[in-house]
Amino acid sequence: MTRSIPTSAPALDGAAPAPAPHVPGEPAGAPIGFVEFVALVAALMSLAALGIDSMLPALPAIGRSLGIATENQRQFIVTAFVLGFGIAQLAHGPLADRFGRRTVLLWAIGGYVIANIACAVSASFVLLLAARVFGGAMVAATRVATVAMVRDCYHGRPMARVMSIAFMVFMIVPVLAPAFGQTVLLFANWRGIFWVVAGLSLVIWTWFFVRMPETLHADAQQPLSVRRVAGGWKQTLSDRWSLGYTLASTSLMGALYGYLNSVQQIMFDTFRHPQLLAVMFAVTAALMAGANLTNARLVMRLGTRLISHSAVIGLVVLSAIHLAVALAGYETLVGFVILQALTMGCFGLATSNFSSMAMENMGGIAGTASSVQGFTSVTFGAVIGVVIGQAFDGSTAPLAAGFLICGVVALGVVAVTERGRLFRAA
Repeated sequence: MTRSIPTSAPALDGAAPAPAPHVPGEPAGAPIGFVEFVALVAALMSLAALGIDSMLPALPAIGRSLGIATENQRQFIVTAFVLGFGIAQLAHGPLADRFGRRTVLLWAIGGYVIANIACAVSASFVLLLAARVFGGAMVAATRVATVAMVRDCYHGRPMARVMSIAFMVFMIVPVLAPAFGQTVLLFANWRGIFWVVAGLSLVIWTWFFVRMPETLHADAQQPLSVRRVAGGWKQTLSDRWSLGYTLASTSLMGALYGYLNSVQQIMFDTFRHPQLLAVMFAVTAALMAGANLTNARLVMRLGTRLISHSAVIGLVVLSAIHLAVALAGYETLVGFVILQALTMGCFGLATSNFSSMAMENMGGIAGTASSVQGFTSVTFGAVIGVVIGQAFDGSTAPLAAGFLICGVVALGVVAVTERGRLFRAA
């Protein structure tokens, strides 16, 4: 039988299920059924991925419609969204600790609906980029407040299990989003994609509004003050595990955003099979989903460190092989799909556990900690991704090199964080 957790924010809470008294001690678990909780977490987290991946097939059409001069400039449609997504997390965290996860998420998802409508009616590239930044800033709450919400209910290996299952469900979005974008383009122009994303966001807003109560205990609310927020940032950045695993995640996220910036041009220009972009995403996402399913089953027994450290080493090895193949001129479409999918599987294993380990000691300031960690990994990861994306030269070598360098940096950061004791039980 599930237990509800008291609500702390009056705004927009009229439809929330009636809360039960707070029980001190360990996190009480999900306030709704476990399966529905994981599905809702995955849906919330998927909104950001939907805002990126569904756009990829439409980038050439957007470029032609809005007069974008060069192909590499089209990447800024993705980058603008990601930068807004990263920077705004610094605001969402303190707000979620003060007013509750529920209120922040409801207002932010509502703003995301408006942002997508603004994108749909944009008449210039500048206006589109501005709306994309705003949309990224709004949907950033689904990363910060959702991770804080999970941390309110679970911690340690159970949290890693929940996040792994959520990531597994979340991986359905990269499978469907490019195909969804291509399907919309069969019946409408690129603006139709933004209209449909707005509609799907409204559906998730309604589900969350009706079913999810507040998970932040009334006695755990944090005051909204410069001193308190600065103290939370200091605590987050001074904790060894929080800082170390956030920096390691940042490096790996840089590789991911480099992939998102580059993959459309790789499939269109390098291999000249634009119709297979959705297939590429499906294979990659399937490997990532399988990796997270494996993690969810094994993490309680093997621990987060053994799994994630092994995954980073696997990513480095696979990236080195991929780079060697690309530089030797033996790259093929099939080889690219296989090597990239395996690499992304390792990425999924590493990052889902890194996020849990970074939050290990952050229970008292989960919202603020999640915002600082998210800001760091997404914003600086996006900058790294821009460098990788802009290095595209018609081949897959820059992407493979980006993954190799980012993987080596992540492994080095983890080794320093763990003082050289990799794979230890924890």
